[in-house]
Amino acid sequence: MIITVTLNAAVDKTLEVPNFQLGRRHRSVQQRTLAGGKGVNIARAIKRLGQPVVATGFTGGAAGTRIVEQLTEESILNDFVRVKQESRTNTAVLDPTTGSQTEINEPGPEVSEREVELFCDKLLYLAQGAQICVFAGSLPRKVDSALYARLIRDLRKLGVTTVLDTDGEPLRQGVRAEPSIVSPNVLEAEELVGHEFNDDEDWAIAVREMVELGAGEALMTTADGCVAQVAEDNGTGMYRVRVEPLEPRAAVGSGDAFLAGYVAARYTGSPPAECLRFGVACGAESTQHLGAGLLDPREVERLAGEVSVEPIELPAEVP
Repeated sequence: MIITVTLNAAVDKTLEVPNFQLGRRHRSVQQRTLAGGKGVNIARAIKRLGQPVVATGFTGGAAGTRIVEQLTEESILNDFVRVKQESRTNTAVLDPTTGSQTEINEPGPEVSEREVELFCDKLLYLAQGAQICVFAGSLPRKVDSALYARLIRDLRKLGVTTVLDTDGEPLRQGVRAEPSIVSPNVLEAEELVGHEFNDDEDWAIAVREMVELGAGEALMTTADGCVAQVAEDNGTGMYRVRVEPLEPRAAVGSGDAFLAGYVAARYTGSPPAECLRFGVACGAESTQHLGAGLLDPREVERLAGEVSVEPIELPAEVP
């Protein structure tokens, strides 16, 4: 079983608004409302790929009830801790005439120490039957930024493969806890390693640095795929993985779909390079749908044949 953890779950509303302009009144031509938050998006994609998954985290208020009901309607197993404050609502406005995307994310609820401890107990119980656990997204207000790190250490003791996809201080502390896999985008990786990237060599150096910081594997998503350092039977492999970008309908959540594809393929025992190929295909295919975590498995399989997976040399160590 795969667990996804979403500590700041949301109701995600996506609106298509042609010729969107700030300060003007508009009417959307299409909209979709889904249970969201990065871990929820990942769970949705894993479910569509046919692998067993359970979503957990915090939900609260009427929005929290809507999140749980939506997941249940999608036949996604879930087991959330209810909190006193209201879960957040996030809004994305897509302009199909320009391809622009505007996102407004609410901060989410404050969560008490008691509620955090209830969740930790629940996760440790769920993890007894899990092979992989994905920690994804931001932390709620007032939650210790070291929480992901604490949970990664706890689950490693149980032999669970841990995956971390967050940013800022929770990412910095989480990497030091030695997660099995870390998966930031380029901007998140720059913040983590402390310098900007200018070219492919910088990207390769960055994923090596993330492994040196504590991650077992590092997958850095890019606009056209990813750069990754992964563990293989004969040691370590580094890869540049690309696919020709599709004309996107909506790019919201493509990184979540990538990670879902990688995790789903890894769960089935595919070789690391093939997991990366499948993940990049999932991320690309997801851009054809309005709403995060949505993808067509048949199209993913077709796209996987167009993904380029190139081994690259590990950069030389700087003395």
